[in-house]
Amino acid sequence: MEDGLARLQAMVEEEMRRTYSEAAIDHAMNPRNMGRLKDADGWARYTGPCGDTMEIWIRTSSDEIEEARFFTDGCGTSMASGSMVTELATGKSIDEALEIGQEDVLDALGGLPEENEHCALLAATTLKLAIGDYLSRLREPWKKDYDRR
Repeated sequence: MEDGLARLQAMVEEEMRRTYSEAAIDHAMNPRNMGRLKDADGWARYTGPCGDTMEIWIRTSSDEIEEARFFTDGCGTSMASGSMVTELATGKSIDEALEIGQEDVLDALGGLPEENEHCALLAATTLKLAIGDYLSRLREPWKKDYDRR
């Protein structure tokens, strides 16, 4: 029985490596920056057309993203994309982080199968919305007093 399970696991892993890059597998299996960020300066929740939802929190310092965290209820490629987009954004200026798009996430992950590319768009869109929330709070700081995240 154990031999059969070991062979099955090896087959699954071999198929996974044919389909996904090492970076995508690593970020899906060992996501970075996962979880809520208390007292975030910006936050967004976005549900993509596939039904996956992602949340991103950012903390800033001197117009730079000091820390970014995420959560998703989605699949492994959503997990990998959220992990990668937070890695890409951390240490970037707000303007630089606003430029991070779907292709940047895909490139950093070593690509995704066409049917999963929307996960990179989900992550990039949620990041942009979190930055938008941060910029809105700069213009209207009183909004932080009504934050119920």
